[in-house]
Parts: sequence; structure tokens; C-alpha cells
Amino acid sequence: MSVLVEPARLKMDAIHAQGVRIAEALQNRLMDHEKLWLSITHLGSPKAAFLLCFPATVYLSRRTGVAVIWAAIISEWLNLIFKWVLFGERPFWWIGESQLFRTNQPQVRQFPSTCETGPGSPSGHAMVTAAVWWVMASDLSAFLYARTRSVVLMAVPFLLYLGFLLAVGISRIFILAHFPHQVVAGSVTGFVLGYALSRVVPDPRPLRFFVFLSGGLLLGTLLMHWGLERWGVDLSWSIALAERWCARADWIHLDTAPFSSLMRDSGAALGLGLAQHWRPQGWSLPRAPRALCMALTSLALYHLNRLPLPPALPVLFYGLFFAKHAAVPPVVMVLVPGLVHCLTRKGDKD
Repeated sequence: MSVLVEPARLKMDAIHAQGVRIAEALQNRLMDHEKLWLSITHLGSPKAAFLLCFPATVYLSRRTGVAVIWAAIISEWLNLIFKWVLFGERPFWWIGESQLFRTNQPQVRQFPSTCETGPGSPSGHAMVTAAVWWVMASDLSAFLYARTRSVVLMAVPFLLYLGFLLAVGISRIFILAHFPHQVVAGSVTGFVLGYALSRVVPDPRPLRFFVFLSGGLLLGTLLMHWGLERWGVDLSWSIALAERWCARADWIHLDTAPFSSLMRDSGAALGLGLAQHWRPQGWSLPRAPRALCMALTSLALYHLNRLPLPPALPVLFYGLFFAKHAAVPPVVMVLVPGLVHCLTRKGDKD
């Protein structure tokens, strides 16, 4: 067995070493635009799909908004499963662990967004971005073609999609969070998921569908975690490496851990069901009130996201993390538009 494993390990080490050199070249060329690339990696994060893309689209098209959060939930959850199975390294810890650069150490640096604690393959940023932004690009393209019958305008959203996906991939390599092949794997997988999920949007579905979905994601993943641990698979291996090789301890955050992704996905699934149950058809609002909804929602989600959670108590942290993301769809789809509907209706009467 070792005769087969050793060549495979050497080949993977060579791929990783080449990836580190690519990251080094990107940092040498792009360091003057550091803030731009850090902003892009934030815009391409799974969190942004829930807190930015979902509210930005749901007020323009309810079905598109539901499709966006649906794609975000499923793609991020599958990314967690893939990471547990594939055991991907991350560049920022692999450089030190591999011991391949004793004489020619790469001149690279870490950033506050570098030290994610989950395994690296495939890239979650690339995978979720590819799925969510495909939903938005394809719907926008269809809308433009229906209005203008212009093939050129129809192609613009797809060109923007490819450009942003490329930028997210470069940003992840730039900050040493992923190797290039992990970005490519995440992008391809996310595109396939986005294409498939955009055709099976759960709008509307009964509340029990989302309760079972949320519970299934949560319990199924916990059972898988328990089973792998029972078989001797250490699923916390990446956390120890991240803590060992991260340049600064305060750059490691519990909300980048695999269980945080699970809580975000299962919480958002339940929240989506509650939002659709409480107000199945939503509110019919003119353009100006919808713009007001976007502004108020941005303010509400900003403060919701900034709510401090106790990292010293992981069980409490994850429970509150679940609740916080379960609140996102009701806030976006029920509370804010309901408030705006009441205010604008009162103004019309006056």
C-alpha cells in the first residue's frame, strides 16, 4: 500500500508547491491592491450570499431571491461534506507542515481572512459563489432578453459572472486560503449545482418541507461526523493546523469552523420555511417602497451580523449562530416589507 501512496503524495506535494509559487507571484504583482482583493474575498464568501445576495435579489424577484438562498444553503452544505471527505490542505499551513521550503522559503504573507479552520478542498467561496451568482446571472440574462431580444445584452450577465468568479478565485489564492486546483474544483462544482438548483426552487413549499430539510441537514451531518469519528477519522485535524500556523491567533474565528457552516445552512433553511409560512405570497410593493426595504434590510442585517456570540462556549455559540441565521429570511421577507407596507399604505390613505 505504501508503494502506491508515496508516489501519489509526492505528486500532490508537487501540485501544492506549484500552487504556493503561483500565490507568491500573485502577491508580488497585486499587493498594491491588497484592499481590493480582500474586499472581493469578502463579497465571495458564503456569508455574503445570505446577507447580501439574498436580500438584494428577493425585492426584485421573489422567486430569484428564494433560488439564491436555496442555492447558498445546498452548495455550502455539500461543500462541508466534500471537505470532510477530501481532506484538502490549505497553503498557509501546508508551507510549514511540508518542510519543502527549507532553503528557498516563499516570500508570502497572511491576511485577516486567511486563517479559516476547515479543510481546503474544494473552495467554499468559489463553490457557493459559482452556484449563487449563476442563479442571479441566468435570471438577469433571461430578463434582459425578454425585454430587448438582444443576444449581446443577454450575454453581459454571464460575462460578469465569469469575471467575478475569476476574481474570487484569484483572491482566495492571493490570501493563501486555497490552492488553484481547489478553486477550480469549487467553481466547476458550484456551476453544476447552480444550474441544477435554479430549476427546482422550493417556492412555495409547506413548512414541514423546510423543517425536515433543516433537521435533515443538521442530524444527517452530525451522524456522519459521529460515524467518521467512530471509524478513527479525526475531523478536527485542520483546526489544529490552522491554530498552529496562523500568523496571529486573533485571526482565527469560530464562525469559519465547519459546524458554523452547518448551523448557517440549517438555520437559514428553517427560516426560509417560516418566512414562506407566515407570508406565502409576500407583499406587492412599488419600486420606491422596495428600495426602502433594501435600505432597512441592509441596516437590520448589519446589526444582526454584528451581534456578539460567546466563542468560549461552543455549544451556546453554535445554537445562537443557528438562531441568528434562522432570523435572516423572516427579517428580509416578512418583517421589513411588512413594516414598509404598513407605512406606505398609511401614507397613501393620508
